[in-house]
Amino acid sequence: MPSPYVLYQQEKGIAFLTFNRPETRNAMTDDMYQTLVEHCELTDKDQNIKVLILRGAGGKVFVAGSDVSKFKTSELASVSMEHELYVDKVIQRLETVSKPTIAQVEGMALGSGLALVAACDLCVCTPSSKFGVPIARTLGNCLSVSNHILLLELLGQKRLKDLLYTGRLLDAEEALSCGLVTRIADSNLIEDSTKDLACSIASNAPLTIKASKETIRRIRQRNQKQTTKENDLSLMCYSSEDFKEGVEAFLTKRNPNWKGT
Repeated sequence: MPSPYVLYQQEKGIAFLTFNRPETRNAMTDDMYQTLVEHCELTDKDQNIKVLILRGAGGKVFVAGSDVSKFKTSELASVSMEHELYVDKVIQRLETVSKPTIAQVEGMALGSGLALVAACDLCVCTPSSKFGVPIARTLGNCLSVSNHILLLELLGQKRLKDLLYTGRLLDAEEALSCGLVTRIADSNLIEDSTKDLACSIASNAPLTIKASKETIRRIRQRNQKQTTKENDLSLMCYSSEDFKEGVEAFLTKRNPNWKGT
């Protein structure tokens, strides 16, 4: 059953997928992730679709990460690790869509929202957009190895460490300079700008684009020396008292009290 929080429309060869939970800053539920996967499959199979655009409803947030309320459980470590591995598969499926993908970002893209942006081929954002993984300030968990690799390729070692250590956010200009963002458009023009970009791509030779995307993916895959099977460090974080504290603090909207245990 498709998630009611994911809207889909198709227009002149362009598919639009909108994450529609603005009241929770478009936080992703399992059903929303699964619906994204289903539309990745649809995009590959439907020859009429030339480009897939992802966007967030409300104009303030693209995606603010996963829905933290699911982590309020006595089986916190196992549920969290299972969720992380599941989200990894979703991100990897988005990366392997055979058609070009564009993230249209208005406002913030945080946590898995940043990973979704990084997994898309291109990104158009507004001047006020922000990007980051503020988990060192909020939840006290850890990115998966595969997401570290994905962001390391785009941001570089020093910038990624800066983001992860401080929890700060990239602004639009910095995101553009490091290659996370490909274009910046004013908020009143971003929809048209993204559509124009998609249409310019859709008018070009589809096999050339498909071959180019797959060639780049294969080169990246060969260059990845880290294994995505290492999850001991993520498990260390998810099993900690700090993560329990981070979840509780997040849900009750207070500052966490870190103890390093």
